[in-house]
Amino acid sequence: MPPPDWICSSFEELDRELLYAMLNLRAEIFVVEQECAYQDLDGHDQDALHLCGLYDGELACYARINAPGAKTGCTSISRVLVRKNLRDGGLGRILMNEALARSELLWPGTAIGVSAQQHLVDFYASLGFRPISEPYDDEGISHVDMLR
Repeated sequence: MPPPDWICSSFEELDRELLYAMLNLRAEIFVVEQECAYQDLDGHDQDALHLCGLYDGELACYARINAPGAKTGCTSISRVLVRKNLRDGGLGRILMNEALARSELLWPGTAIGVSAQQHLVDFYASLGFRPISEPYDDEGISHVDMLR
């Protein structure tokens, strides 16, 4: 799968159509698809970078990147998602590699953390993350904190 066209913007720089598409896709995946009624808008969007991958102008994948200290003590990558019909083609790895590259460029030498859904621990491990917590329940879904 070829890499998408990337837009990486602060909250203030997001245009309203992309912001709507981003929030809509997050709700589609994290609330509806995963059958998890939770508060997606957690107060960490305003101080984050929003990495959006687009194919033909349509949002295909997304990750939120928070600077060290904004959410946790390290750089944080969260809300990682790939549109359902584009999964299993390597787009998740392309997205994470782009998020990691941007994080390392902005905050070189800083640890990067993710809260990984349990079934994705091996995927994140293949990107250099290691578990730093036991599995825990987050809104009914088992997660593991990981660090790179």
